[in-house]
Amino acid sequence: MKKILLGVALSVVVAGSAFAGQAQNNVGCGLGTVLWENKADNSILFQAFQATTNGTSGNQTFGVTSGTSNCKQPSKFVQNEKLNKFVQANMDGLAQDIAMGKGENLDTFAELLGVTPAQSPAFNAKLQANFDKIFTSENIVLAEVIDNAVTIANN
Repeated sequence: MKKILLGVALSVVVAGSAFAGQAQNNVGCGLGTVLWENKADNSILFQAFQATTNGTSGNQTFGVTSGTSNCKQPSKFVQNEKLNKFVQANMDGLAQDIAMGKGENLDTFAELLGVTPAQSPAFNAKLQANFDKIFTSENIVLAEVIDNAVTIANN
C-alpha cells in the first residue's frame, strides 16, 4: 500500500513538473495567493496550494470587498458604499426632494446612481411621479429606497 501511495505522489510531482511551463497563475486573490506568492513557480502544484488555501481560508470575499490580499476592489462597490451612506444620512431630505422633483439631495442621489446631467430632468420627473412606489411605508429602509428608485428609473 505504501508503494502505491508513494507511486501516486511521485506521479503527481512528475506530472506537475512536466506541465510547469504550460500552467498559468490563475488562482485569483486571497490568502493563498499572498502566502504562496513568492514560492509560486507557475507550476500546477503551487497553483493547487494557492487555490486550496484561497478556497478554504474563506477570506477571498473579504479581499474583494476590502481591496486586500492581492484583490482589487470593484469600483462599483465603492460607489454603492457611498450611495448607501448618502441615503442613510439624507433619507428625509431625499424624500422631500423626490416629492418636489428637484433639490440638492436628489441631484446627489442621481449622480451617485450614475445619471448624467442630461438625463437628470427625466430621472427626477420619473421619481417624483412614482414617489409612493419608492417610499412605500414610514419604516422603509435605505436598501428598499435605492432598489425601488433604480427599478422605477430603469422602467
